Amino acid sequence: MDAALLLEPFRVPYLTRALVELTILGVLCGTVGVFVVLRRLEFAADALTHTVFPGVVIGFALGGADGVFAGALIAAGVTAVALTLLTRNRRTSDDAALAVVLTAMFSVGVIVVSRSDSYTSDFRSFLVGQVLYTSRAQIAETAVTAAVCLVVLAALGKELVFRTFDEAAARAAGYRVGVLDLVLNAVTALSVVAAVRTIGTVLVLSLLVVPASIGRTLSGRLGGIVAIGAGAAVACAYIGLTVSYAASVDHDLALPAGPTVVLTLVAAYLLAVGGAGTARLLRRRRSGRATAVDVETAGHVRPTPPPSLAAPGGAR
Repeated sequence: MDAALLLEPFRVPYLTRALVELTILGVLCGTVGVFVVLRRLEFAADALTHTVFPGVVIGFALGGADGVFAGALIAAGVTAVALTLLTRNRRTSDDAALAVVLTAMFSVGVIVVSRSDSYTSDFRSFLVGQVLYTSRAQIAETAVTAAVCLVVLAALGKELVFRTFDEAAARAAGYRVGVLDLVLNAVTALSVVAAVRTIGTVLVLSLLVVPASIGRTLSGRLGGIVAIGAGAAVACAYIGLTVSYAASVDHDLALPAGPTVVLTLVAAYLLAVGGAGTARLLRRRRSGRATAVDVETAGHVRPTPPPSLAAPGGAR
């Protein structure tokens, strides 16, 4: 395929900005999502994507589009602290705490939206984002947020991995598990805030879960999972934007960019699952053939008698 055709869509400035934004988000969410998936916190991440909704709409009401980031940031901070405190109560299950915070925060957002007619035209953008309207200021905010999150993960990576795989051992070693949980919740919340304007509150979970799931399917090492997840997110962002542009411009078929990127991620995940399953099947078949050959070979070899039985009376 001609390289010019692959680069043609990104000669348009708004698509270039969208690709830069999704690349940053892909690296950020592909990394943070690994801890989300390994800790099995997908439901918690889903709760965060919904609990930032009131912050988004209140921020928009007070400051327009420029107030969305600040409002989502405040809502995400409140959610991270509330989840950390509620889940430390032994009488409250993690799922119950998530349900309480999610329903409370999302209901506040719905009430705010329902009391103003001005949100009617903007409600859809809150849910599915506006990736093609990404501004340079938004890219700068996302880059700063991503840098903060990645620096925190780099500084506390070993502790977070230790807590991920063995909470009891982490406590015994003297680590403050509650603080580590708060850090992970805060980093996840910041990732949601960074992505919510671009991909929307409904679709942002896909960036946190699907790339990490692809990495986990194809690799058993933490570094490999992170690298594959982040790489898959960036590659699917490029492919999704290209497909959306080609469908809209060349075939007069309107494909929203954000959902197209998400569907590309899902397709990549299905391919990864299928490829990994096929590889396992081939390994089992090769192993089975090798075992059969060994058994057949062993059946044609005459066993050598022990020295004491080699000759009557023993060796002289």
